[in-house]
Amino acid sequence: MASLAHVIRDYQNGDLSRDEFVAQLDSTLTTEGLGPTQLLEMLGAAHRKAPLPDDLYAEVRRRIEQLRVSNVAAGGEETGMQTTVEIPSVRSASAASSASEASAAGTPGTDQIKGTGDTLNNRFVLEECLGVGGMGTVYKALDMRKLEASDRKPYVAIKVLNVQFRGNPNSLVALQREARKAQVLAHRNIITVYDFDRDGPIVYLTMEYLTGKPLSQLLRTPGYKGMPVRAALPIVRGMCNALAYAHEHGFVHCDFKPANVFLTTNAEVKVIDFGIARVFQRPEEESDATVFDPGSLGALTPAYASPEMIEHREPDPRDDIYALGCITYELLTGHHPFDRLSATQARNAQFKPQRPPNLDAKQWHALRAALSFDRNTRMPSVARFIAAFDNEARSEKSGTFVKAGFAGFAVVCAAAVAVFALRSAPNRQSGTQPGAAASEASASLGASPPAQPPAPPAPKPALTLAAVAPVLAQVPCSALSASTQDHSLTVRGYVPQHYGAARLKDTLTELPGVDTLTLQVEPVADDKCDTINALAPYWTRNWQAGHLASLHVRPPGGQLSEGDPLVVDVTTPAFDSYVNLDYYQLDGSVVHMVPSPRAKDNQAPPHYAATIGSAGDWIISKPFGSEMVVLLITPAQLFDKPRPESESRADYLRALNTRLAQIAGKYGQDHIVADFAPITTKPHTP
Repeated sequence: MASLAHVIRDYQNGDLSRDEFVAQLDSTLTTEGLGPTQLLEMLGAAHRKAPLPDDLYAEVRRRIEQLRVSNVAAGGEETGMQTTVEIPSVRSASAASSASEASAAGTPGTDQIKGTGDTLNNRFVLEECLGVGGMGTVYKALDMRKLEASDRKPYVAIKVLNVQFRGNPNSLVALQREARKAQVLAHRNIITVYDFDRDGPIVYLTMEYLTGKPLSQLLRTPGYKGMPVRAALPIVRGMCNALAYAHEHGFVHCDFKPANVFLTTNAEVKVIDFGIARVFQRPEEESDATVFDPGSLGALTPAYASPEMIEHREPDPRDDIYALGCITYELLTGHHPFDRLSATQARNAQFKPQRPPNLDAKQWHALRAALSFDRNTRMPSVARFIAAFDNEARSEKSGTFVKAGFAGFAVVCAAAVAVFALRSAPNRQSGTQPGAAASEASASLGASPPAQPPAPPAPKPALTLAAVAPVLAQVPCSALSASTQDHSLTVRGYVPQHYGAARLKDTLTELPGVDTLTLQVEPVADDKCDTINALAPYWTRNWQAGHLASLHVRPPGGQLSEGDPLVVDVTTPAFDSYVNLDYYQLDGSVVHMVPSPRAKDNQAPPHYAATIGSAGDWIISKPFGSEMVVLLITPAQLFDKPRPESESRADYLRALNTRLAQIAGKYGQDHIVADFAPITTKPHTP
């Protein structure tokens, strides 16, 4: 990456147009690795040799003074969404005045410049340059609309198209395609994309703001020499989960590299920038390729692109597998398998990677197959790769088989011992049965005949759910599910605080036929009765059917303090459904987490799993006390129009009851299920 002085010199010499200079400016400032003072000195020296236009000089100075220097000084191909450190501003009042005046004046016939400190559509304030990619520059941005609404997490990430990319007539189409692809690829290991828009000539994309660091930053850490397989496996699993999900939905990433793998502070792996992903198996999407081919932008990273990508062949999931192999190798060893040569260069040089230490034979076979230069011999799928590479999963599976084998062996041994004991038992008289011999012995000793056994007690009445259900139905403000086995009764669910678990226990133990009672109930605050009463039938149906949909809060137990993010894990039933996730707050309001402006697409395939809130979208704040998160699964979209992100609980429940009755009448009640997750919030204690 050229330094700021070189970029200025190339512009002054005419080697760069104004658009090209602006396109390289943010990238250069982000990756220069120098502080604002040094950059200003460099700018001043270059400006004294050959003055820049006033407005351009003011713009460069303004960006330097507002720059938060990235922690990573890596090449442009490896920069991604970077974490940053604050650097005190050195901006003077006179410089600020001159810069703002020059920016306001502008230059006729030149493209508008946007950077740190600017605002898009009078809404998004660009606060930090997080990184630069092939399509554009990514900023941390403050959403003023969310700030005005007292949103707990008002930050988003915004990708602003580079000027030279913006010059491509298909750029707006490209960004729209990226937004649509990312919205389709709704997965816990893929970044959430919200929308795309434009501010005059500026085209941008909004997405969730991630805190953490890109994998490229870890790999470029001075002295990094790889990590043990056990430590690398969670990262490899996260990458594989994201790619497998994308491939199942018909998409190839096409630019998979360490800068596009983000490690969040919540220890999650997020794959970002499906910007040039191309459809490889969706006939209904073929019209996209005729209008706009993302591959025509040439935004490939040679060190991670497969030979077929470099040769402009049709994309295939195995292209991503080649990149996955390169990244996995680099993660384990600290260096690229082919010394950062392109795949075609390495192939022509007959380069063969060395086996990383601590890999067993099966792992090395999988990794070597992923690195094949030929699609036909490359690992055929991500699922096959992780199945072979994940030795922990294999060990667990083997352990299960070993335990089963030992159990079976023990049964066989026990049976053999029993048979041996029977066959070797001494008989007092040859040719007689053991029972006959015992009788004869008793008679010879003059023993009296054995007493008749007492009559068996009358059988207990059968324990059935039909007998239990009316009792549970009489518990007010409750959601309860029961199961029976012989004379054992298990009841789980929620009861109001004023009723109590002890009272429920006393009532159930008095039922005829109950020998053993297992009670797994939680108390809920009495102010949640309206919510429980509205949704209890759907919660009960969910559990009676085997817990079709599940909701779990992190950490387990739901004890959250002020400032903690609200993070939940969700799974859906074995049918296509719509996910509705709501946060019932203590103040009587309901915050709609999904769908919402942050997660508009809530349609889920069968057996879908997702983590929601891991980017810190919802932060715990006062008032504190007993609150609740509710998952509601429906076979159709719950409401035709988006509801406000936050609204009165009473208003929402009225609308909800009406709509659920309509859906149940059309689709049947069996396809509406719910799950609850009570949480307890408290102030932060230092």
